[in-house]
Amino acid sequence: MCRKAPVSSLFINKWLFLLCMACCTTTANTTFCFRQTFGINSILYQRGIYPAETFSRVTQYDMSLQLTTDPKLKTYLTNVVTQLKEWLFDCTVQKLVVVITCLETNEVLERWQFDIECDKTAKDSSAPREKSIKAIQEEIRSVIRQITATVTFLPLLETACAFDLLIYTDKDLEVPEQWEESGPQLIDQSEEVRLRSFTTSIHKVNSMVAYKRTNSM
Repeated sequence: MCRKAPVSSLFINKWLFLLCMACCTTTANTTFCFRQTFGINSILYQRGIYPAETFSRVTQYDMSLQLTTDPKLKTYLTNVVTQLKEWLFDCTVQKLVVVITCLETNEVLERWQFDIECDKTAKDSSAPREKSIKAIQEEIRSVIRQITATVTFLPLLETACAFDLLIYTDKDLEVPEQWEESGPQLIDQSEEVRLRSFTTSIHKVNSMVAYKRTNSM
């Protein structure tokens, strides 16, 4: 089932998105949840579709990243990510999609998709399924580097844009009233590029970007 995140009251020209993944490692005595955050807001920063002055440079995973400083947007993203983390921990999320659309026509221009494979037996397993934080961070760094490299081939976005956040969940999942069902918002005549995958103790994430084919392609 495809869920659409609650619509924010913000309708500034462009958006950025900060995605939070949960990495859960089970041992005999305790469950350790390490929250990995990685900058999908870097996608829109690198694409040049949000004013540079609304970002703040931070260092994470031994990399320099740009994060939003807008208070209302930060609150909105925090609310979305809080719900997302709960679903990730319960292994009820199948994929997440950031959809970039033309603000004027609502035409879908880009679609950043993160497919999530979850081992639902991992949380109940008595055997530890550990993966080092260092290994996870290195995989995430590789994904971020590849996202940054996409600026070399993605078409320019020459119009004001907005984004939708779509979360594909199990069909029987109860969701908050603020969330609504949505269509997939696919791109007509698209090109697709696969990005690198990364894994946590119970999740494997495969990512790709689809973008609208231009006349010159």
